[in-house]
Amino acid sequence: MQVSPYNIGFTRDFLTADGELTYQDIGLDLLDAAPGVSRHFFTHHEPIVSPEQIRDCDALIALTPQCTAETFRGAERLLVIERFGVGYDMVDVAACTEAGVALCITVGAVNHSVAESIITWMLALSHRVPAKDRLLREGGWQERAHYMGSELRDRTLGVIGLGGIGGALVEMLRGFGMQPPVAYDPYAREEHAAQLGVRLLPLDELLRTSDFVSVNCPLNDQTRNLLGEHELALMKPDAYLINTARGGIVNEAALTSALREGRLAGAGIDVFEKEPVTEAGHPLAEFENVLLAPHSIAWTNELFRDIGRRACETVLAFSRGEPPERYVVNREVLQRDNFQKKLAKFQRNS
Repeated sequence: MQVSPYNIGFTRDFLTADGELTYQDIGLDLLDAAPGVSRHFFTHHEPIVSPEQIRDCDALIALTPQCTAETFRGAERLLVIERFGVGYDMVDVAACTEAGVALCITVGAVNHSVAESIITWMLALSHRVPAKDRLLREGGWQERAHYMGSELRDRTLGVIGLGGIGGALVEMLRGFGMQPPVAYDPYAREEHAAQLGVRLLPLDELLRTSDFVSVNCPLNDQTRNLLGEHELALMKPDAYLINTARGGIVNEAALTSALREGRLAGAGIDVFEKEPVTEAGHPLAEFENVLLAPHSIAWTNELFRDIGRRACETVLAFSRGEPPERYVVNREVLQRDNFQKKLAKFQRNS
């Protein structure tokens, strides 16, 4: 029989300084309608979730704070951490597993919004939208012939990471008249790529081939500094680099050098090696052909609605003793005794 209540904690960064919900809809109505479920927001924000904050939680829905080995010293009760999004580099996965805590992400919920934001940047960069806007504001109408853009038509997209976002991007770009897309992804299946009409290539060949390179892979030991001085030197001088994945995949010093030396046409960067970027004067901000955003280019009310509902549905499944494996990152935890002991409190008798 289910234990009541099943207590869900939210990190404090979902709220404004006045304690109001920052985002229109994160699925709270689903939790409020579920019997035997309670929810609360942490009373204060900490960059690293403390053991005290999770001690009375069965589930945690986390936006930006890190969860380290120290966090899990308070995880005797905690059953699941739901990352509000798909990146989980801020969670110590090994420590999470050792503590018998499932780590979940909102697979699929971000695909449309992130893909649409990438296309937004592709169009803005290639059509030189910021420069033309500035030209008019500064009285430079007569100089407009010096600011010719280019179309997506006949250009080649290169996707690094052919997962949900990369696949959605490829599908969304159909109709722009681009060349068949290419992708680098050591884990992608040839059948999946073929269904999308994508040709899989080694990384170096993709960089030499592509007019737009979109980074859509997770940050881990294999992808850290994946695009450094050598790799960026392979790109066409009229190509654009777009990173909406994670800072640290693209080496910022190497990218700054390539832009300063005119070896790239431009870039769209949403993520940074060190976040948050709270001071003016970031090296990439000096370039007129670079578009920057504070890790929020894809943030829309629709995105947060979709992530929120997926996150709430997932933690509610655990409250019924039914872990949805598709969303679990550390699936080996599902067989661990300490996880099974906590889950057993919520499993219903058939």
